Amino acid sequence: MNSQYQACIEACSNCAIVCQTCSTACLREDNVKMMARCIALDMDCADICAMAAAAMARNSEFAKDICKLCAKICRACAEECGKHDHDHCQECAEACRKCAEECERMAA
Repeated sequence: MNSQYQACIEACSNCAIVCQTCSTACLREDNVKMMARCIALDMDCADICAMAAAAMARNSEFAKDICKLCAKICRACAEECGKHDHDHCQECAEACRKCAEECERMAA
């Protein structure tokens, strides 16, 4: 694993898992319709986080570009999840903010 990206890879990997957990939990909420954007962003975020971690691990020439997009999606996901009081949404918002910060630092 590429050690210069270690913190970012870990933040992305963690965020991907937390977003998957959040989307699954959102689907179990009573008002699923109200959670639709949260679920959609969780899925987008989980996918881009996993892709970013993989790109950094293999030292892809596109890693910085992917991380820049990852940070943007993480910020959107954090903002949406932050609007909901559920514990899984609040935890997800926090993981997304941390990941966005790591990705922004990495892509700078």
